[in-house]
Amino acid sequence: MTNRDSQIQQIIEQNPGIQFREIMRSSGLKNGVLSHYLEKLEKNGVVKVIRGPRQVRFYPPQITEDESIVIKALRKQTPRDLLLALIKNNGLEFSQLVREVKKSPSTVSLYLSQLVEDGLVEIKLVQLKKRYHIKARNVIDRLIEDYRPGLLEKPISGFEDIINSF
Repeated sequence: MTNRDSQIQQIIEQNPGIQFREIMRSSGLKNGVLSHYLEKLEKNGVVKVIRGPRQVRFYPPQITEDESIVIKALRKQTPRDLLLALIKNNGLEFSQLVREVKKSPSTVSLYLSQLVEDGLVEIKLVQLKKRYHIKARNVIDRLIEDYRPGLLEKPISGFEDIINSF
């Protein structure tokens, strides 16, 4: 394994769910060079690549599919804020979540429905009111513990949130 291989592998180990451009920034490698190394690392089973609509994420090989779903949510500001608010306040109504994360109702709704669809959050009827609760608590807690501060304290631009609110 070359120096570059291990540099890229280390970046991915420390930042599971990282995207191509972030690896490019962290490694200082150019697009074509990075593509070559990532392809080689994927082929050798050193990194796991999950391709989704409009995005590709890179993970250490031991990350499970369930963990990758949680990591993807934790790497984005608004879904992370929603999950942390729900962990802090076991069960919240929609209006409380909007207040907690300080985002527009449409942005909260968009991300919340994705979290429900991904099986991380569930809806329970409590005294005829819809309340949102963490569903994958043990996985989320473990990943926050294992990958802090990389996953949680990384400044992520709100640009993606702005685009997704349209």
